[in-house]
Amino acid sequence: MRNNRHPAHPIVTLAVLVACAALVPADALAQREARDDEYAVNDPRVQHRTYVMEETGETIPYALFVPSGYDPARPAPLLVSLHGAGRQYDWLMNYAGLLDQAEHHGYVVVTPLGYTRRGGYGYRGDSEQDRRAEQDVMNVFDLVTGELAIDESRIYLWGHSMGGAGTYYLASRYPDVWAGLAAVAGGSMTADYVDADAIRHLPFLVIQGSEDRVVPAARARESVAKMRELGMQHLYIEIPGGDHSLFISRHPEVVEHLFSFFNLVSKKTQAAAP
Repeated sequence: MRNNRHPAHPIVTLAVLVACAALVPADALAQREARDDEYAVNDPRVQHRTYVMEETGETIPYALFVPSGYDPARPAPLLVSLHGAGRQYDWLMNYAGLLDQAEHHGYVVVTPLGYTRRGGYGYRGDSEQDRRAEQDVMNVFDLVTGELAIDESRIYLWGHSMGGAGTYYLASRYPDVWAGLAAVAGGSMTADYVDADAIRHLPFLVIQGSEDRVVPAARARESVAKMRELGMQHLYIEIPGGDHSLFISRHPEVVEHLFSFFNLVSKKTQAAAP
């Protein structure tokens, strides 16, 4: 594997993917435990919050970032961010440059737990655990959009690894909510939890490391044909030498691709697309 401390310039093609996520077997899932509520980020800009899940009466955490320039009179774009398997609910807010980019571009960022750290956001099946994982994301979404002035034409969903698979699934379940999607080293356009026709109108960014040993880049490239077949608006960025995690979590220039892409797409651009 090549050194990822200074990744080479990414290969960018107008063809999108997405790789099959690193799946966690259903029998590896467990009921909620104390570690599910642990957080990773000690940044004063991050609000660590909780709410009571009506369905179970349990207290569930989530993290929120509101840019300093937020003005209720000017609705802000929202970035719903889904962590990978086993990671803390606020894990993605620790990615190098993510909060700085959100601050610079005026994005509200929210990171739900997904009920447990390995919950899967609902894509694994239809068990009670799966339903709670999906519901947690949408409960947090409703809390944030109910409290803050959010631009409904600029609500974006992205995730890394397990969160990438969750992105495909939740996009399929709620295709009219999102203005754009991004998956990093996770998910597959051809997976049985994806309704490809339902999301074909959504702009999609895929970022993949060429040397990923968890979600091989070959699987990502196989999904490109499906994107092309559907005529989707998409962008594929492959990072030469990139691994599964560090190629984005430690490199703000890779994180920046998310904001560069989402800054270009909205529900208004969807309407304008042929």
